[in-house]
Amino acid sequence: MHICKRSYHVVRSLHTKARKAFVVTGLCLLFFLACVSFQSASAKTSRIKDIVDVEGVRENQLVGYGLVVGLNGTGDGLNNSPFTEQSLIAMLERLGVNIRGRNLNTGNVAAVMVTASLPPFTNQGSKIDVNVSALGDASSLQGGTLLVTPLIAADGEVYAVAQGEVNIAGYSVEGEAASETQNIPTAGRIPSGGIVEREINFQLEELQQVRLALRNPDFTTSRRIAQAINGFTNATLAKAENSASVVLRRPTGYDGTIVDLITDIEQLPIQPDQSARVVISERSGVIVMGADVRVSNVAIAQGNMTLKITETPQVSQANPFADQGETVIVPRTSVSANFGGDVKLSVLDTGVTLQELVTGLNQLGVKPRDVITILQAIKAAGALQAEIEVM
Repeated sequence: MHICKRSYHVVRSLHTKARKAFVVTGLCLLFFLACVSFQSASAKTSRIKDIVDVEGVRENQLVGYGLVVGLNGTGDGLNNSPFTEQSLIAMLERLGVNIRGRNLNTGNVAAVMVTASLPPFTNQGSKIDVNVSALGDASSLQGGTLLVTPLIAADGEVYAVAQGEVNIAGYSVEGEAASETQNIPTAGRIPSGGIVEREINFQLEELQQVRLALRNPDFTTSRRIAQAINGFTNATLAKAENSASVVLRRPTGYDGTIVDLITDIEQLPIQPDQSARVVISERSGVIVMGADVRVSNVAIAQGNMTLKITETPQVSQANPFADQGETVIVPRTSVSANFGGDVKLSVLDTGVTLQELVTGLNQLGVKPRDVITILQAIKAAGALQAEIEVM
C-alpha cells in the first residue's frame, strides 16, 4: 500500500513537471512567433509589382482639339479668339452650313484641348476618361458638351474619339460689385467620354525575355529583386542589368508564357533600398528628407533681419471758408528693423539622424524656407551626407 502511494506521488510529480515544462515551452514558442511577426512587420517589404514596371506595358498619351458648345454666354469671344471662329465655320461647313464671310457673334462656343491616357492592352471599343481644358478666353465650361473630337498619339494616328457632357468641379459667378470663383471652371472631365478606335499591336506573351524597370533606380534593390526571383524559381532567370532594370528570362522548359512567369514572381516581397536624399521645393517651401539622411559634426547659427515698412498717408486740406488751398495727400512712412537678438549657435554631432536634425532646427525656431538655406549651406560645407534635389 505504501509502495502504491509512493508511486502515485512520483507519477503525479512527474506529470506536474511535464505540464510546467509544456507551459514554459509554449510560452517560449509564442514569444518566438511574436518576435518573428514583429521582425516581419518591421522589414518594410514591398511586392515586386509595386516597385517595377514591365518593359512595353505602359500608357500612351493622346491629345486632340475640339469645340465645346451649349455654354450659357461663358464661351470664347470670337473677336479675341480667331481660332474658335475658324473652327466653328469649318465645322458648320462640314455639316452643310455655309456662313463664311458672315459676322458671327456668339458666346456659347469654346475651343478646348482634349487629353487622355490610353491604358496598355486596351481593346477596340473600350471607353476611357478624357480631360477638357479651355484654350481661349472662355470663363466657364459649365453645362457644355464636347463635340466629336479625334484623339491622336505621337505617331499622328487616331486612337480614340471623344464626345460628351463636360463635368467641372468649380464655378464662377459675377455681379456688378462682387464676384466669386471656386476651383477651375475652365477645365473639366468626361468620364468614359472616349471610345478606343485603334489597338496598339504589342504581343507580350510571345517575348522570351522582358526587362523590369525600377521606378526608383537603385543597385541594391535591383540585385535583391534578381536574387528573390532566382531563389523562388531555383534557377538563374533574373539578372540585375544595372540600377534601373532587371532582365527576366523565360526558361526553356517552362510550360507557361512570359505573362505566366511575371504573374508568378510579381508577388515576391522585396525590401527596397534608396540613397539618402533631400528634396526641396523653393517655390512652396516644402522639404522632404529621407530616413537615411545623416549630418556630420557641424555648428549652425541662424538669424534674420526683419525689415518692416508701414505706409500711413494722411489727407491735408485747407481750412473752412479759406480763399485759397487744395486737398493733398501727405505721405507718412514708418521703418523698423529687427536684427534677431536671440540668435543661438547649436552644434550637431556626427551621425545625427533625421529626427534629431528636425528637432534641432525646430529648437532654433527655424522656418521651412530658412531650413532650405541651412541645408544647402550644410551641403556646401560637406557635412550633409545626402543628395539635395531642388524641384
